[in-house]
Amino acid sequence: MIRVGIVGYGYWGPNIARNFHAVDGCEVAVICDKNPATHARIHKAHPGVRATCDVAEVISSPDIDAVAVITPVWTHYELTKAALENGKHVFVEKPFTSTVAQAEELVELAAKKRLTIMVDHTFLFTGAVRKIEQLITDGTLGKLYYYDSTRVNLGLFQHDVNVIWDLAPHDLSIMDHLLDAKPEYVAATGQNHLNCHQDVAYLTVYLSNNVIAHFNVNWLSPVKVRTTLLGGEKKMVVWNDLDADEKIKVYDKGVEIKTRQGVYEMLVSYRTGDVWAPKVEQTEALAAEIRYFIDCISREETPFNDGQAGLRVVKLLEAADRSLADMGAAVRL
Repeated sequence: MIRVGIVGYGYWGPNIARNFHAVDGCEVAVICDKNPATHARIHKAHPGVRATCDVAEVISSPDIDAVAVITPVWTHYELTKAALENGKHVFVEKPFTSTVAQAEELVELAAKKRLTIMVDHTFLFTGAVRKIEQLITDGTLGKLYYYDSTRVNLGLFQHDVNVIWDLAPHDLSIMDHLLDAKPEYVAATGQNHLNCHQDVAYLTVYLSNNVIAHFNVNWLSPVKVRTTLLGGEKKMVVWNDLDADEKIKVYDKGVEIKTRQGVYEMLVSYRTGDVWAPKVEQTEALAAEIRYFIDCISREETPFNDGQAGLRVVKLLEAADRSLADMGAAVRL
């Protein structure tokens, strides 16, 4: 039985606690939140689970095997480091840390202690991402040209990070997981309108193999949009995460160059074929992810969304901040 302590019971914490509670071979032993008013909610949702305001009761307890850090990003480094130093495996909310240096230190510490870090990149466990991964792996899409994502809505405004750090980690982690191409340059532009953090931003990642990725993130959109496009040589994919019935559509559309005699003599043909919506698993992504975390601990396996994966995303976010400060200048990774 793996005993888990949870730090943070705000917006995402109740979902984390519920899913840990549902996993066989796992027990939620204690939940920590600094706001005493939340303890009544904890006791109502999880009778018998101890609630505390003292994080040391989670981090230092010899009865706890793993700690879930579900707190603001600026707290991740200190809490995760303390948990690792006390011999705990760690499940940590995205983004992993506030800086690359912090992430590198935690990855090294976990390796030294032979402990597991998992970063909560929940979308990697969705049926949609798994289906897209299959389409890439089996060659259905062919050589990839681009990855284009739009993640916009009205709010929720954050007070400690900009819109890139808030929304882009979802899509950057998906890109990192799906694409073999390596990021080489990052360019970002954005603007702040309501506070000191950018609330509208555009992020471009230039990858090896002539692949380009673009991300539109926005807290000031009148509509909620969650759409990703992947363009391949053979097929193209549109993923609309807000479509309950047909999240993934595969388009047999493309462009072929017939001749290259010259710039003005180049002949291009367009292919327009069928469109189909493959079946997508409907399992809850967070439930699958937390089950995977417990399994990795039990089997002493390294998860694919480990500290290294979290570090790669933080490198992109940190580079984006440098580019934002330089009005969109490309930053080499």
